[in-house]
Amino acid sequence: MYCRRRDGFLNRQAEKAYIRVLVLIKRSGKMGKISLDSYNNMAEYYFKFVDSKPFNAYYERPATLSLLPDVAGKRVLDAGCAAGWYTKWLLDHGADVTALDFSPKMIEMTKLRVGSNAKVIEADLNEPLDFLKDEQFDVILSSLTLHYLKNWEPVMHEFNRILEKSGTLVFSVHHPFMDFAYFNRENYFATELLTDEWKTHDGTETVRFYRRPLHKIISPVRNADFIIDEVLEPMPTEKFKKARPEAYDRLTKKPQFLFFRVVKNG
Repeated sequence: MYCRRRDGFLNRQAEKAYIRVLVLIKRSGKMGKISLDSYNNMAEYYFKFVDSKPFNAYYERPATLSLLPDVAGKRVLDAGCAAGWYTKWLLDHGADVTALDFSPKMIEMTKLRVGSNAKVIEADLNEPLDFLKDEQFDVILSSLTLHYLKNWEPVMHEFNRILEKSGTLVFSVHHPFMDFAYFNRENYFATELLTDEWKTHDGTETVRFYRRPLHKIISPVRNADFIIDEVLEPMPTEKFKKARPEAYDRLTKKPQFLFFRVVKNG
């Protein structure tokens, strides 16, 4: 649904936005669902353990939550919901929530967590979100998701389309410095697919994601007519220090994640 009338789109601007997204996707080629099998395999692990995992609970989430506006009574999209921690938090704080994820197993875990209290939809952010209406949401939250997409131009234009005027997008991603240094890459300015091994309760899982320089994070945001309101490179919390003292010292010198709050222009 692109807010179409019987004879076409709601307005010419919406039609142009839709065409632009299709062109961007065609130019970039179909990216494929990076790490889909890995996330299907890790869905139960996320549901059972990630709520209290220090990097999530005491580092990423405090920073993301600090950027969110008051969500009570707001229409919020959780774009990349994983096992549904943010979906439930948003519901508990009075939001009307729609949650998306590309992994059917993660969708199962989110539904198990929140039941029918949110609209939970399997969807790939590489593709047009044509089942969502123009200006359908007041807030979009995307936690540690966008680095699984090679091309950000289509998704940023789609986020702009489905946000209300002056709506807010909050997102977190891998810090470009961290990926460049940790994986010992030669060319900082390259956008490239990396492979990592993650430990879970049931062994090791291979995960793939993209790294990119800072300007390739910022440019798609600005090109989609968003205004950058806040950027965070936060320190880990005291709870993180107690749980992972060795990692705490590293994170106070070398950031792991990067956080943005941006606002739709107009």
